[in-house]
Amino acid sequence: MNAILITGSSSGFGLETARYFLDRDWTVIATMRTPRKDVLPASERLRVVELDVTDATSIARAVEEAGPIDALVNNAGAGLMGALEGVSIDATRQLFELNTFGTMAMTQAVLPGFRRQASGVIVNVSSAVTLKPLPMLSAYTASKAAMEAFSEDLALEVASFGVRVRLVIPGRAPETSFSAAARARSQNGVPEAYADWARQVFSAAPQQKAEVTTPSDVAKAVWHAVTDPASPLRIPAGADAIKLAAKVA
Repeated sequence: MNAILITGSSSGFGLETARYFLDRDWTVIATMRTPRKDVLPASERLRVVELDVTDATSIARAVEEAGPIDALVNNAGAGLMGALEGVSIDATRQLFELNTFGTMAMTQAVLPGFRRQASGVIVNVSSAVTLKPLPMLSAYTASKAAMEAFSEDLALEVASFGVRVRLVIPGRAPETSFSAAARARSQNGVPEAYADWARQVFSAAPQQKAEVTTPSDVAKAVWHAVTDPASPLRIPAGADAIKLAAKVA
């Protein structure tokens, strides 16, 4: 029976991806910083495991508890909104620790097992902000662009061991709490000199029928990445991300 470990499974993309694979008879190791079994349907194929991807001890414990897996989905992450001048370097470091270094650390932790079994898929969940410059997101975009760059190189490093690397690139997802959390993390990220401009940015309402990304779009893209050896390295998820990716192709 195939097994998948998904980081950041308590809500949003990670939660929906865990449901999607459970529904298709996979064993799912759903990891969360604060484990909650009530967010997923009870199943003998489900294990909810505590994991903080910024903590080496937590990573080692979770990977050992998971045992052999066939796929890793690096979904855990956070956003940060603010003009660069007002975003502290400490906040930016914390963001990279989670979005970039956490993904790298999880990948390092599972690679020995993937090499031994001569198979495995690593799916790193990025963001469509890397496809189009957007205001107030320079630190966040940098963390995701770094993830994409190392994923592309990693794919070359591990291919000879039978290990595949894929990037899933979601667009804007208003169904999730991601944007609200990103604003909350910004704290004092808007200096007074930027205040009027920032108010315009935050108040700009998307078009009523704007194309967006749903958690289901992301779950389906992850499924494609994991189960189809012929899938491309970069897989946009959601109508808006697909449109953006076509423009920059």
